[in-house]
Amino acid sequence: MDVNGIGAAGCRKAWYGTGKAQQNVPGKNFSDQVNNAAVKKSYTVYTKTDDMLYSGGNGTGLSFYIKYAEGSTEDDPTVIAKGVDENGNEFEQTIHINKINPKAATIVEMRALEACAGVEKQNGFSSLPMETGNMGLNDRKNFMDMFKNAINDMKVLNQKKAVAYYQYSMQAYWDFMNKK
Repeated sequence: MDVNGIGAAGCRKAWYGTGKAQQNVPGKNFSDQVNNAAVKKSYTVYTKTDDMLYSGGNGTGLSFYIKYAEGSTEDDPTVIAKGVDENGNEFEQTIHINKINPKAATIVEMRALEACAGVEKQNGFSSLPMETGNMGLNDRKNFMDMFKNAINDMKVLNQKKAVAYYQYSMQAYWDFMNKK
């Protein structure tokens, strides 16, 4: 395929090859793709009970709940997170709230911190940036950078309420880190 550049006459043409079509590769032909699309993925949903701090998940299929662990104290608040990861595998984690670092945390750790720190949720939604919706169980991210990015994005979109809410949420997590 030839692509003509925009500009002065006599500019060189750029050539971008489309490559050779792959033949007989499993999952690459139309029939295999249609059959794979028909495979249904099941999701586990945990109904929140009075003793749960959190129950939910995200778009990857990760679903879990969080409860205080036996032996949890004010000095060492500890929770148990149980659920299924994005691949449908069951997991259980013990999380010490005071050891969570929002600059390198998993989504499960941040949900535990959100619940234990009592960070107010706007209209029942998360205090965490929407970017967390694609995180798997073991993915670690810098949530403080995600907050900064979300705040900048909301400023560009002139969403003043969202800016204020993300600033409030980010400050709550900064306050937590500074208390440690």
